[in-house]
Amino acid sequence: MNGQKLPEGGVLYDENEDDEDEIVEGGGDAGRDLPSAIDWNEGWKNETGLKGQELIGEFVKRLPNSPGVYRMFNEAGDVLYVGKARSLKKRVGNYAQGRVHSNRIARMVRETANMEFVTTRTEVEALLLEANLIKRLRPRFNVLLRDDKSFPYILITGDHRAPAIFKHRGARARKGDYFGPFASASAVGRTINSLQRAFLIRTCTDSAFETRTRPCLLYQIKRCSGPCTHEVSDAAYAELVTEAKDFLSGKSQNVKAAMAPSIATAWRRSRMCRATRASIRPASRRRMSSPSITRAASPASRCSSSAPGRTGATAPISPEPIRRSPAPRC
Repeated sequence: MNGQKLPEGGVLYDENEDDEDEIVEGGGDAGRDLPSAIDWNEGWKNETGLKGQELIGEFVKRLPNSPGVYRMFNEAGDVLYVGKARSLKKRVGNYAQGRVHSNRIARMVRETANMEFVTTRTEVEALLLEANLIKRLRPRFNVLLRDDKSFPYILITGDHRAPAIFKHRGARARKGDYFGPFASASAVGRTINSLQRAFLIRTCTDSAFETRTRPCLLYQIKRCSGPCTHEVSDAAYAELVTEAKDFLSGKSQNVKAAMAPSIATAWRRSRMCRATRASIRPASRRRMSSPSITRAASPASRCSSSAPGRTGATAPISPEPIRRSPAPRC
C-alpha cells in the first residue's frame, strides 16, 4: 500500500487496498520497541568446552520446534550473528549438519563459542525481534538488515514548522521520530490512514506545502487540518502532532483522556442541534395549517371574475406571511 498521490501534493491511503510489497504474509502489526529484559535461555551456557559445529549440535538436542530468535557469540562474548526461525530446532540444526556454507557462514560457525535462544508466539514476532536486535547490536555477520531497508517505518518529521507523516525505508537521515518496524507495508498504510482520520496530520511534501494558496482535497474530506493555508494555528497543529506521537508510542490512554472533553462537548452540541431541528418541524406544520393559509388555498377563496369590482367578484385573500425561525448553526 503505497497510497494514492494526489495532484495537489498529499497522499491518500486507502485502508482496503492490498499491497504487493508484503514482507511477511499475514503481517500487519506494528513492531514495538525492544523490551529492556528478554527472556533468553541463558541457562544453556557452554560448559562443555565445545566450539563450532559440535557446540551447535549439543544445543540442537534441546531446542523446541517453535519460532524464535537465536544469537551466536564468540569467545570474547561479542555477538556474531542474530537470526530468526520458524522452527529453532530445524534452523539451528542446519549449522551443525556440516553442509556446504559460504565462507562467511563457515567462519561464523567456527568462531561460535556460545548461543542464546528466545521463543516467540509467531514467526512475525520473531522477525520483528530480530530486526530490533540487529539494529541495536549490529552484529558483524549480519549484512542484510543493518540499514533497515527491508522494513518500513512511520516517520513524523521534525525539521518543519508543520510536521508531516510519511512511510519511510532506509537510513534515518531526516530529523524526526521513527516508529516501527512494521511487518508489512500495508500495515504502515493502514496506520497512516487511521492517523489521518484521527489527528489530521499532513502527508504532502514540503515543496507542495509552501506553494499552497488554498486548502487541498485532503482538507475537504477531513484527512488534514490545513496548516499550509493556516486553517489551523501552529499551536493547535503541534498539539495534534504530539497526540499522534503519544498514540504511536503506546500512550493511547493519555490521548483518550485528552480527547474526552472535546468529544463530550461535540456530543452535547449534536444533541442540541437535533433537538432544535425536531422543535422546528412541528412549529412549521402548525403554521402551514393555520386558517388564513387554508382559506387562501381553497377554491372558494379564488376570484370568480378576472376584473375585481364587478358583480359577484370576490377579492382574493392574501395569505399571512410565514415567518421562519433562523436555522441553528450545527
